[in-house]
Amino acid sequence: MTELVLPNDTNQLGNLLGGRLMHWMDVAAALSAQRHSSRICVTASVDEMNFLGPVKLGQVVHLKASVNRAFNTSMEVGVHVDVEDFRTGDTRHVNTAYLTFVAIDEFGRGVIVPEIEPGAHDEKRRFEAAGARREMRLRRREALIELELRRKQAEKS
Repeated sequence: MTELVLPNDTNQLGNLLGGRLMHWMDVAAALSAQRHSSRICVTASVDEMNFLGPVKLGQVVHLKASVNRAFNTSMEVGVHVDVEDFRTGDTRHVNTAYLTFVAIDEFGRGVIVPEIEPGAHDEKRRFEAAGARREMRLRRREALIELELRRKQAEKS
């Protein structure tokens, strides 16, 4: 995806709003997930986002999304964001994030998605890293569930 940063996309300093970039990243990732699964996909989680530098009014934002790995009904999609100053031709990296999407049927239930067959070295690297990130996500999720159970038990006492 390519977007032009317009005045409505910026804050008082003329910088792209972080929320607008997150929106564009979510859209690019959703399109990638939907193309892979041939299904409507919903965002399940977003790993951390780090804004590496400002994006200014009038600059061009390039978003590249790819499905790194499919698990069952979910997929990890990586989004790499570069910004280009079209006047100078300079391009720099400003963000990378990993989003998890779930493919759903017409009733909102998860459906099995096609597996990824990594071919090139870079695809294999992303595939393996996605598995490691998934393990961390699942551990973090279990820890949050445990904390919530403890909170509820404390409320009852």
